[in-house]
Amino acid sequence: MKFRPLHDRVLVRRVESVEKTAGGIIIPDTAKEKPQEGEVLAVGAGNKAEDGKVTPLDVKAGDRILFGKWSGTEVRVDGEDLLIMKESDILGIIEGAASGSKKKVA
Repeated sequence: MKFRPLHDRVLVRRVESVEKTAGGIIIPDTAKEKPQEGEVLAVGAGNKAEDGKVTPLDVKAGDRILFGKWSGTEVRVDGEDLLIMKESDILGIIEGAASGSKKKVA
């Protein structure tokens, strides 16, 4: 199925966190928090102003982003749990982070 968000909404896949601490302790699923980092899968066309002009979004498909703990609405698309959120819920774009890498942001 193809899915395209409308207006200023973004479709995001959560990036799973590391399951071990730096000291080698394995974190059980019950103690993990939901990750606040994700990969943008699809974006809407943008915000429409009163005069009809559309302002494109700052994020694009493939960007790694940070978002708030309670941001977005969880949806299931093709059996995968994803998030739909407004662009304003996105805190920032992680520059230079390749998809799937486990870099820390300071």
